[in-house]
Amino acid sequence: MTNQRSSRRRLALAIVIVFVVVGIFAVRLVDIQLVRADQLNADSLSKRAITTTTYAARGDIVDSNGVVLAGTVNRYDVTVAPVNMQTGFLRKATDGTKTTVTPTEIANEIATATKQDQSVVFQALTKNPRSNYALLAKAVDLPTRRAIEKLKIPGVIFQLHPMRTYPVGSVAGNLVGYMNTDGPGGGLELGADKCLAATNGSVTYERGADGVQIPGSSVATKASNPGGTLKLTVDSDLSWFAQQALYEQATAIGAQSASAVVLRIKDFHLMAVAEWPSLDPNNINGTPIANVGSLAFTAAYEPGSVFKAMSASMLIDTGIGSPTMQAVVPSHWVTPEGGIINDAAPHPEEHLTLTGVLQNSSNVGISKLGSQVPEKTRLDYMKKFGLGETTAVKFLGESSGSIQKLPWDSQTHYNVLYGQGVSATALQVAQIFATIGNGGMRLPTTLVESCTKPDGKVSDLPSTTGVRVVSESSAKTVTNMLESVVQGGELSKAVKIPGYRVAGKSGTAEMAGPQGYTGDRVVSFAGIAPAEDPQYVVVVTYTKPATIRSSAAAAPTFKKIMSQVLTRYRVPPSTTPSTYPATTW
Repeated sequence: MTNQRSSRRRLALAIVIVFVVVGIFAVRLVDIQLVRADQLNADSLSKRAITTTTYAARGDIVDSNGVVLAGTVNRYDVTVAPVNMQTGFLRKATDGTKTTVTPTEIANEIATATKQDQSVVFQALTKNPRSNYALLAKAVDLPTRRAIEKLKIPGVIFQLHPMRTYPVGSVAGNLVGYMNTDGPGGGLELGADKCLAATNGSVTYERGADGVQIPGSSVATKASNPGGTLKLTVDSDLSWFAQQALYEQATAIGAQSASAVVLRIKDFHLMAVAEWPSLDPNNINGTPIANVGSLAFTAAYEPGSVFKAMSASMLIDTGIGSPTMQAVVPSHWVTPEGGIINDAAPHPEEHLTLTGVLQNSSNVGISKLGSQVPEKTRLDYMKKFGLGETTAVKFLGESSGSIQKLPWDSQTHYNVLYGQGVSATALQVAQIFATIGNGGMRLPTTLVESCTKPDGKVSDLPSTTGVRVVSESSAKTVTNMLESVVQGGELSKAVKIPGYRVAGKSGTAEMAGPQGYTGDRVVSFAGIAPAEDPQYVVVVTYTKPATIRSSAAAAPTFKKIMSQVLTRYRVPPSTTPSTYPATTW
């Protein structure tokens, strides 16, 4: 009887234990499959899932003909999972034999292919031996990738990493700008980043026990979007020609810097903005920091006598002056206020018309005649010509130049008429001549023609709304007067272009220093062609020439570039002879 009761107790205890164990398993099962299912699944996935960046290509910068000035090429980051590489791997030879390749040998082989230090690769491979990700080499090209693939190292993964390249080097490089390792650093690369910037995405893939990606397991977790195409108005071939012409003359005369601007008059499109020294975006460290930007946009200077074209336009447009307006012109003149104005060189007293004042580039003559226009009227005209404000391009770091507020002092009253006491950029000077050539209408100067996004959406289209500065008849009259400079001025032989009527003006300006004007000069020549049907403006400027320190230094380059422009764009030769008003009386 006792044995029977003992058996029952043992059976009851066994049943209780079974129920407890089953209950524990049930609770655990509920906890795993229901309560913590999501967390456990996520933890499991994280052990075998890898998320990588998918790089999108930055948008291209192209010239007016579609030539790529800045583009993107495919490069590849070389990655591995160090946790699977610590013991090396077996490499099977063609004869079937197998050899062990150690981590040191792996590092050496990859370093040889990528031209890196073997110790750098070895450290990346072994620094975190339990890691599932290590970058062995960054941004290798396709031939290097192929060389690594031939090594047949298991677990090596190549991640696409687009890189910036500049196929035409320094051509328009000062405009295009450059990229730093952490993003755009200057020029249009930075100024137009909104158009060009790409959005990187991400992809998650699963790996097997050997650390190798499981085929078909990739899932895009964030979409990548490439940047837009920035189309410029500049012509890369013409830009190259202009840069070469600047280089040849700048080195010959020992200039510190130089620029050339080519502007199409009908729409104020910039066909070339060339610089010397020029920037090669592929070698940003090879250019002094002072020459990294575009001096044609950023460097304001006292332009000198090229301003006389604008002063003559004011006189004609107000009706105060005419092409044959007369002045008695000595080489040295004491103003009614006691100031002193000198012409560039001593000469006998001359009887010049306003046209003759332009042809002879007389500071005294333009001061006597131009000062008859009230100061406020002159200031208003200067603003309408675009002085004192940046161009419509809004280039990165662009200077607005400067014009003094009224009232002017007694010397500025005269100086501004021949380009002193006021500053402007080469682009602003080009605008002045383009406005005169365009019948007195100033249009928005344009460098960026459009931005086209990958979806086809086009933006950044230039404005075509112009400003009436002077009347059409006044502009035509002044253009005709400026022909006298090319036909009969002292630089006539240097700037005449056979078969074409050309209107232009030279400029030689002293550079100001802390103690007043110095012996340094900015020399330039600005011109319009053909004069009877204006189509293009060319402005050439040299800063601090060491030998030829007058506008005679700029004249040959003007002729060379303007001749190329007329030939390249097949501008028909002039069919009528050049005639201009009398220069003396």
